[in-house]
Amino acid sequence: MPLPHFFVIGAPKAGTTALHAALAGHPQLYLSPVKEPKYFLCDDRPPPNQGGPGDAHSALEWVWDRRQYEALFAAAPSGALRGESTPLYLADPAAHQRIHSAVPDARLIVVLRDPVDRAYSNWAHLWADGLETIDDFVEACAEEPARRDAGWAPFWRYLETGLYGRQLLHLFTLFPRDQVHIIRYMELVDSPSATLDGVCRFLGVEEGVVTEVPARNVGGYVPPTAYARVLRATFRSGASLGRHFPPQVWRKASLPLQWLIQRTPQHRPELPAGDRARLVSHFAEDIDIVEEVTGWDLQAWRTYREGGTYSVRKSWAPSRRLVS
Repeated sequence: MPLPHFFVIGAPKAGTTALHAALAGHPQLYLSPVKEPKYFLCDDRPPPNQGGPGDAHSALEWVWDRRQYEALFAAAPSGALRGESTPLYLADPAAHQRIHSAVPDARLIVVLRDPVDRAYSNWAHLWADGLETIDDFVEACAEEPARRDAGWAPFWRYLETGLYGRQLLHLFTLFPRDQVHIIRYMELVDSPSATLDGVCRFLGVEEGVVTEVPARNVGGYVPPTAYARVLRATFRSGASLGRHFPPQVWRKASLPLQWLIQRTPQHRPELPAGDRARLVSHFAEDIDIVEEVTGWDLQAWRTYREGGTYSVRKSWAPSRRLVS
């Protein structure tokens, strides 16, 4: 059975789900029906025990068996380029090595988002899902070392996941630069047609075929009301019990409760300038590396501005999106 020709490897909460859906519409490409199989995080072994809320249930969805992973691509049409998207690969050096060992000529696609905005979106995603227990983003970031030491899953690493510079430096020790295509998240949102043409050009397939990036995995903010806290605690208890059932059973059973939690979504509040400044200092040296690696001017990542969320930027007029 064949392996993928290309991978969307990161970063989480940077539009990779939407990019996966867009590329799946190209007749010369075949994207795995499971969007995040996570196979190269595992090395043909079940994922380790993970201690965060919902982690044990989520681990049941990882495609860690080689035969099951290869079967994801069995329906690929003859001649189509096969691909999969697991955005956690970028932050995992061992995954880089496994991909290189299995598919050394793989083409890799990376989408980078302002690391503070990415972390904030990551936290809000888990908060809206009912899994995050801390209602203050900065406080949740401060808990990251303890959570990592306790074996929580990689998706809980709000800050570590955004250290793209060191991740790219390691990636380039294994893959030549011409096998890696790096995109800015804002380009994906503001100029989807041109950005998708760039991806198609990189993959060597026809341009102008896919022109829109559909809204995928876009969650709203859930205020920390007493009512929501009760529902969220109930959801976490259900997710813990869900480890004892097939993943699809808990996913289906949890839909009504998730609907109640998320039924009145709002735009995520803008991160206060002071909080943003403290977090930017954590990423400052790494942003320098990203600038050196990519040649981009990332001054915008170092400053406060509005419009960090997908839903807010998509609500703006096109002319405003393109200049922001």
